[in-house]
Amino acid sequence: MEHHVYFWLKDEHKNEADRKAFEAGLSSLFTLKGLVGGFWAIPAKVMERPVVDQSWDYALTMTFESVAAQDAYQEDPDHHVFIDSFKPWWARVEVRDLEKISQ
Repeated sequence: MEHHVYFWLKDEHKNEADRKAFEAGLSSLFTLKGLVGGFWAIPAKVMERPVVDQSWDYALTMTFESVAAQDAYQEDPDHHVFIDSFKPWWARVEVRDLEKISQ
């Protein structure tokens, strides 16, 4: 299954030092159990189209062995360290979880 998270940072955290700290926090999440792959990213500089939302600052995509593994990740204390450290920095967060049902 895949776990996608989009982050909008508050304006006061859109500086180089805070971005580097946030990026380090995102990277730390990839050491947690049950994760089989993923990455964090910024909006790609693609052609503007009405269906493309580039308003977010960072995205996180993670692939887990199973829904149960993703559920365990949600309860991992290190995941909560990330949330507790950076939640005050977020203007908005959106999560989209995907479970593959066909090829």
